[in-house]
Amino acid sequence: MNERSSVQSIATALRDDLQHYSEGEKLPSSRALVERYRVSPVTVSRAIATLVAEGLVVSRPGAGVFRAARRPRAGALGDVSWQEVALSAGVTSAGGDPSGHVAGARAVLATLTPPPAEVIDLNGGYLDAGLQPERALATALARAGRRTGTWSRPPAEGVAELRAWFARDIGGPNGSLSASDVLITAGGQSALTTGLRALAAPGAPVLVESPTYPGLLAIARTAGLRPVPVPVDADGVRTDLLADAFRATGARVFVCQPLYQNPTGAVLSAGRRAEVRATARAAGAFVIEDDFARRLTHADSPAPPPALAADDPDGVVVHVRSLTKSTSSSLRVAALAARGPVFERLRAVQVIDNLLVPRPLQETAIELLSAPGWTRHQRRLAAELRDRRAATVAALHRELPGRTVTTQPRGGHHLWLRLPDGTDETALVAAALRAGVAVTAGGPYFAAEAPAPHLRLSYVTPGGTAQLEEGIRRLAHAFG
Repeated sequence: MNERSSVQSIATALRDDLQHYSEGEKLPSSRALVERYRVSPVTVSRAIATLVAEGLVVSRPGAGVFRAARRPRAGALGDVSWQEVALSAGVTSAGGDPSGHVAGARAVLATLTPPPAEVIDLNGGYLDAGLQPERALATALARAGRRTGTWSRPPAEGVAELRAWFARDIGGPNGSLSASDVLITAGGQSALTTGLRALAAPGAPVLVESPTYPGLLAIARTAGLRPVPVPVDADGVRTDLLADAFRATGARVFVCQPLYQNPTGAVLSAGRRAEVRATARAAGAFVIEDDFARRLTHADSPAPPPALAADDPDGVVVHVRSLTKSTSSSLRVAALAARGPVFERLRAVQVIDNLLVPRPLQETAIELLSAPGWTRHQRRLAAELRDRRAATVAALHRELPGRTVTTQPRGGHHLWLRLPDGTDETALVAAALRAGVAVTAGGPYFAAEAPAPHLRLSYVTPGGTAQLEEGIRRLAHAFG
């Protein structure tokens, strides 16, 4: 077979091969299958994903792919062609197009789907198991299970003790926020969804940084909103262009990441911080501050500036802060902080969409944050992130001289690599995967046409600096 062989053809061949495997027996590696069928790693990965979905095999990251246990045969699939009509009916230009959910989810799913075991992952956005506070999490979960009332219904706004912790964490030493200003959500993505749905009507424009987190663009588009890009430079969002964008669009919401911006790593400069709030206030608009990376500050970083929400008496800023990025993808606990009547709007949308954030999860977070191990974890994580960033940058200079890292951030978990003009990002990502490393194309980070080609390289998912260096060597091989 050649590279153009379809996923379905490979899946069919693998189904036939499964007849010769016993339950639990390991299949050949993805690399061996690439060589056998003369196709790309992407084709093999998708064919295996097809078999996983069918329940024929089980994929275990880091271990391989195994023949699944046989299960009773389900009833034959009937005629589902009627669904094409049903799924296309009722779509209007003003509201969110349901078909856009699938397209919008692709960039997010790309960072959630682990590559084959032998591929080094520079694509993911969550901590490698070695960086997670696994022992502290296990202890916190066990202690939470013994707390009186853990399985009772929590308040709709969240457990009071956790709300108070987030108020102190976001508001800082001046105590500008109270527990009554905080709403607990099921992770940062849920908080962003609640914020956008509460503050912008379907069909409305919403200002976003350019480039920005693809998950935010997906939320906006599936809610029927129109993302309008505002360029970012080394000092964060261009506030002169932000004012122009408010005037031109009449937008009432701007979403930004002032600290270690995703994907550029930029930190909003001191001069622009007040300008962002003042510009939004003059436009009668809200700023949604996505503070996703505050607890990913590196050990060699100066103290990060306080949140925009910490100095916001007029309630312009709606703040999002999550525990997930610095702990585990499964600890989906975050907070929305807001002052004034907007809080009631946020709470109403949160309750309608999610009802409640599970109390055992909230109680686990409380136990984790109050334990001595939490501070130790933060110190260790800060040192590890510093070392990983430095190793990745050094490997890029060594293996890919002349390629530009736009910013060497002192926080976050990724680098933003500027590619030569004319580079085909999609082809390069595919070539990298064939070389055994997964990276992220820059295109999905732009709400409109990208001004230049980029790659985003994450350094938190691999097992350590040696894997990071090997990943960059493989990426250099993909460049040819």
